[in-house]
Amino acid sequence: MALTKDSSLLELKGIGEKSQKLYTKLGLLTVGDLLRNFPKDYERFEKPVKIKALTNSTISAVLGTVLTTPASRKGKRLTITTVNVKDDTGLLSLVFFNMPFQTKILKPGATYIFRGRVEVKGPSFVMEQPKYYSPAEYDRLTGILQPKYSLTKGLTNQAMQKAVKTALSSYAFPEEYLPADMLSRAEITDLKTALHDIHLPTSEKDAITARRRLVFDEFFNFLFCMRKNKDFVATIANEYPMIETADTVRYVESLPFRLTKGQKQVWAEIREDMEGQRCMNRLIQGDVGSGKTIVAFLALLMAVANGYQGALMAPTEVLAMQHYENVCKDIKKYHLAFKPVLLVGSMTAKEKREQYEKIASGEANLIIGTHALIQEKVVFKNLALVVTDEQHRFGVRQRETLAEKGLRPHVLVMSATPIPRTLAIILYGDLQISVIKELPEGRLPIKNCVVGTSYRPKAWQFIEKQVAEGHQAYVICPQVEEGEMDDLENVTDYAEKLRSALSPSIVVAYLHGKMKAADKTRIMEDFAHKNIDVLVSTTVIEVGINVPNATVMMVENAERFGLAQLHQLRGRVGRGDAQSYCIFLSTNESKETMERLGILNRSNDGFFVASEDLRLRGPGDLFGIRQSGEFSFHIGDIYNDAELLKLSSDIVDDLMRKDPDLALPEHQRLKAYFTDGTANTVDFRSI
Repeated sequence: MALTKDSSLLELKGIGEKSQKLYTKLGLLTVGDLLRNFPKDYERFEKPVKIKALTNSTISAVLGTVLTTPASRKGKRLTITTVNVKDDTGLLSLVFFNMPFQTKILKPGATYIFRGRVEVKGPSFVMEQPKYYSPAEYDRLTGILQPKYSLTKGLTNQAMQKAVKTALSSYAFPEEYLPADMLSRAEITDLKTALHDIHLPTSEKDAITARRRLVFDEFFNFLFCMRKNKDFVATIANEYPMIETADTVRYVESLPFRLTKGQKQVWAEIREDMEGQRCMNRLIQGDVGSGKTIVAFLALLMAVANGYQGALMAPTEVLAMQHYENVCKDIKKYHLAFKPVLLVGSMTAKEKREQYEKIASGEANLIIGTHALIQEKVVFKNLALVVTDEQHRFGVRQRETLAEKGLRPHVLVMSATPIPRTLAIILYGDLQISVIKELPEGRLPIKNCVVGTSYRPKAWQFIEKQVAEGHQAYVICPQVEEGEMDDLENVTDYAEKLRSALSPSIVVAYLHGKMKAADKTRIMEDFAHKNIDVLVSTTVIEVGINVPNATVMMVENAERFGLAQLHQLRGRVGRGDAQSYCIFLSTNESKETMERLGILNRSNDGFFVASEDLRLRGPGDLFGIRQSGEFSFHIGDIYNDAELLKLSSDIVDDLMRKDPDLALPEHQRLKAYFTDGTANTVDFRSI
């Protein structure tokens, strides 16, 4: 029987209830989910090289003979196993972490091909956590692109590959929905070929061609929905006309600092919108620390001073709580007209009911919470303004949710994601854009350094010194746990390494996106309250929390991130009075890589960094460098794929001019694609 996108993974041979739970952890519930779970990269098994020919910070394969039985020793929290291998040109040291069983497997005199990242340590070459193969096994892999997937503990890449192959062999591929002229203009292959070749490419060219089609799909879907949103928003009249009141004027005059020129300009634009004929749909784009929040608070104050309610949505509960605490302090300090309530998912049912009553009666005029606050069973009395913080696009579905409650509020979106103007116009085409360029006076610029792996021990010593002085530090790793990507640092193992390397008095914790929401919130709160000294995390902390006491940001495998994303991470420090530092550690020390990362040394200006990122990034690697932030596309990247993004935008614009309702015969499949739920918009839940 043919499989469809809705078929359960249990229908695949080799997947039982136990392994199904592992796939569920990755969010893969159906065959469609599995096939849309594209490889993060491809492994290319190169021919083995001689030990003498090895170079620092490269992934290499070596045909070597085991010299002695491996030796294991237990550290504080880590078991380290070491062994030497040789060929006719020299010696290579192998190091395994928490793998004591290697002492029973690697026998003296046995010959394997060892593959892993090579580091120079003193006079020796060292390969950490290598994989090893028999010469015959390795020969079968040489020259073939092997897809590498995001994994979870207990699920191997081989198991994922096998499941994908099984699914592809029985899958009823959907009918092509794009018209022939669009395929031709975009120079893309059909969807069936793309879905097959992204997982099972016979050559790098096939993989590139497949990826281009799938990236186009993401951009096309996103931009088409966004243009429809723009048309929808343009019809909404201002149902909450306002006038400027003395409240906002007094607030500005009472602040212990002066608004910057950019803040004043943006505030003037917002006032004009809220006093105008049409509903506001505006983006404030500004670098980290540029003062977007104070402008948003002024807009909320204007709404409540006119007798309406306002809502502020944050991306995490911790940030929502911080906003709430800050508002409460300002109310006392400046005698503001806010009557705030906090509404987050971790509250008890009783607490939520109490808040619902205050919101419905109008007793509360400022509602602060996570994105769930407009999806919960909340009845507003007169919600006039919704402010959304970083990473929360406010789209058609959210507007429809409020419209069903009889509400069509003004919308203000804040973003610290620095995007070059040429791309921002495309990506934010449904919003009016305001930009705050300068930073407030008196902020200490962050001191940056870009270094290789040999600097790691010094970086750890520096972190220890900063903690001894009463500060805190972040360390960013690109993956959650071992096995997702073999050559990258992972959060769980790295936290153990740090606990062993740093003073026992230093509290080290880790954080990643796969954790339960309550656990993430608890850890971020502990870090904010100084109960944790060093937080090892994935990029989940990009917009997660404001900790002025954190003075060090160290990023491992910095070469794997886009510059704009590294700048976002850098924005987690430098928020207090103390000098802050960023250490970008790269395992690839090639001239091109170090020059690219060196841009972060030269400038703390996010918009300059983003424009340089766009200039330096071409089609490049298939999946080499990833961006996240406001536009975390599943496979596309606005920098690597900038030209395809622009082309997708042109095609969507032409389609909207020619046939906005998709009524023409040649667009019927396309119309069905967007109306029957088949459109791949799962990555843009806010659209």
